[in-house]
Amino acid sequence: MFKPEDTIQYEFVSINGINLHVATAGSEDGEPVILLHGYPDAHFGWRDQIIALADAGFRVIAPDQRGYNLSDKPKGVENYMMDILVSDILALTDHYGFERFNLAGHDFGGIVSWNLADTYLERINRMVIFNAPHPAVMNNFLAENKEQRRKSWYAYFFKLPWLPEKVTRAGNWKMLARAMEESFSDDELNEYRRAWTQPGANTAMINWYRGLFKQENEDKSYDIIDVPTMVVWGKLDSHIMWQMAEPSAAMTTSGQVLYIEDATHWVLRNAPERTGEILVNFFTKTEQLKSLLFDK
Repeated sequence: MFKPEDTIQYEFVSINGINLHVATAGSEDGEPVILLHGYPDAHFGWRDQIIALADAGFRVIAPDQRGYNLSDKPKGVENYMMDILVSDILALTDHYGFERFNLAGHDFGGIVSWNLADTYLERINRMVIFNAPHPAVMNNFLAENKEQRRKSWYAYFFKLPWLPEKVTRAGNWKMLARAMEESFSDDELNEYRRAWTQPGANTAMINWYRGLFKQENEDKSYDIIDVPTMVVWGKLDSHIMWQMAEPSAAMTTSGQVLYIEDATHWVLRNAPERTGEILVNFFTKTEQLKSLLFDK
């Protein structure tokens, strides 16, 4: 039976004045791929995809982003502003000597990816986004769509001081576990609970949302991103409307959209083999990708 430790290695990398816990896999000579998790995830949310990419010859880097799991958790909302989150990833790729790299992000990791590509597109070869709208599209939907505002209730709740920490921690992380329990086993949820229980992690993770609201992204203008991009969406997402997928892809010069009809927001866990194939095929620019596309 396969064991992740047979393929994945772990290390701490000092960048931007903090230490990031990083999972690495694959040949050091392979084309680099950076994988960015979202909330309330960690690097191990990508475990199946890390293996698929490493087996295909890629060099895979999957950090616990700042505030999460075993990475440092600096205090203060100001340490979780989007420009800092983006600069972490650039500093990480500089540490490994990657001038250019492939990039994939899920959930909030997708938001970081969109922002990174908007500002530093010359660093990115190709990009895949899983269940994460382009920031401009999200802002439009929040302003104009009552359904998305309802789905995003937790983000508004996270703006409050101290209460979100109390509620999310209550009942052995009942709020977070309930959002994930249909997609993850009890053992997997316990792995997440251990990450959420790390000292300072709960506030740090929530501070990502507080920082996003404090930054007032609605005032930021975005350029069309000239990077080959694939937007993948599990259509059973109960948190983010799948209708944002195509407008998000339209924020790039060559965006494609792929829907996975029976997957939830946790598309990486619901469809591990399929999402691994998508990443490998898109980053190798193979024509096999066409066979993976669903009818819209």
